[in-house]
Amino acid sequence: MTFHKRYKLEQLSEVAKELIDSFPEARVFAFYANMGVGKTTLIKSICSLLGVEETTASPTFAIVNEYKGGVGFESVYHFDCYRLETSNDAFNVGAEDYLESGRYCFIEWPEVLEPFMPDGTIKVEIESSADGTRVMRAFPFFS
Repeated sequence: MTFHKRYKLEQLSEVAKELIDSFPEARVFAFYANMGVGKTTLIKSICSLLGVEETTASPTFAIVNEYKGGVGFESVYHFDCYRLETSNDAFNVGAEDYLESGRYCFIEWPEVLEPFMPDGTIKVEIESSADGTRVMRAFPFFS
């Protein structure tokens, strides 16, 4: 299954719901996009859908933030791997344990985590168009 959507930023809540609903069994989502395209903003919308009430922000310096989820979700993990240089760095922050936890994991700049990603991880590619819209393509990989 491939999810494909062109959207405006005002539609982010709808797009977040469609993305999660398209892959109901998936728990790990890897976001590939250039800086400023809206990875963090999309993840904030997804976390809100999952009942996260606390403030969500990109964990650039912490590498991973844990948010308490709503009904039925113990925790949601939000990674920003921009500062990690190697998969060994990812291993040292315990990435494998988070990814294998069965809880939602949303990963920005995921390249260094690829060796640890479980089967069925959803690859989410986002591009910005000249007209200001975004184009998203999401599909399972590492399966």
